[in-house]
Amino acid sequence: MAPLDGRTALVTGVSRRAGIGVAIARRLLADGAAVHCHGWTPHDRDQPWGEDPIADLAIDEVDLGVPDAPEALMRRAVERLGPIDIVVANHARSSSQGLDDITVDELDRSWAVNARASVMLTKAFAAQHDDRRPGGRVVLFTSGQHLGPMASELPYAISKGAIHQMTLSLADALAERGITVNAVNPGPTDTGWATPDLTERVGRSLPRGSWGSPDEAAAVVAWLVSDGAASVTGQVINAEGGFRR
Repeated sequence: MAPLDGRTALVTGVSRRAGIGVAIARRLLADGAAVHCHGWTPHDRDQPWGEDPIADLAIDEVDLGVPDAPEALMRRAVERLGPIDIVVANHARSSSQGLDDITVDELDRSWAVNARASVMLTKAFAAQHDDRRPGGRVVLFTSGQHLGPMASELPYAISKGAIHQMTLSLADALAERGITVNAVNPGPTDTGWATPDLTERVGRSLPRGSWGSPDEAAAVVAWLVSDGAASVTGQVINAEGGFRR
């Protein structure tokens, strides 16, 4: 019997074949869960790495920057799969604005997608969760902003910092219902976005000499949503491979 047989999951940020979201969705499927996948390709289209379409997964395309989008996404997931047991909020809006060129619009957009949507997804998940079903899990995604500066990505770093700080409080809000809430900081992960120069330079700061893989990040998530991690909640897991900043 697979460890997640009979469980249902909503995974956000499943939009690029090389991304962490795809690896998470495939790992949860392999572990026996039924998975509803979310993505938003217009964001990738506007980034230097561009689109990387997925042929073998059905993607629910939703802009999580829209205020009622998280609730609508959860509703469609429930309509398709029944009550949802697991939410993995892996989605992210990237931003390359530093202090000199930061704008109110980009701050608001990054906050809405990265932080606000993660809270509202957690709220929507809790509202529909059947506490008689075991294994209620929420996994959020933060970055390394709490371990080192990210001055060239301020809107992103600030909004990811909010996710880091919300994790413990959301966990406390749901603890008595048997639902765990944790966050993962996957560290430098090879998803095809970095330039060759950046890949080499950051690789020198990683003890094994190479970036992490999406499958490694997915393995951390798979453990957090398993029965083996039932006692782990309110934690931010730094899975950075010993990254030396």
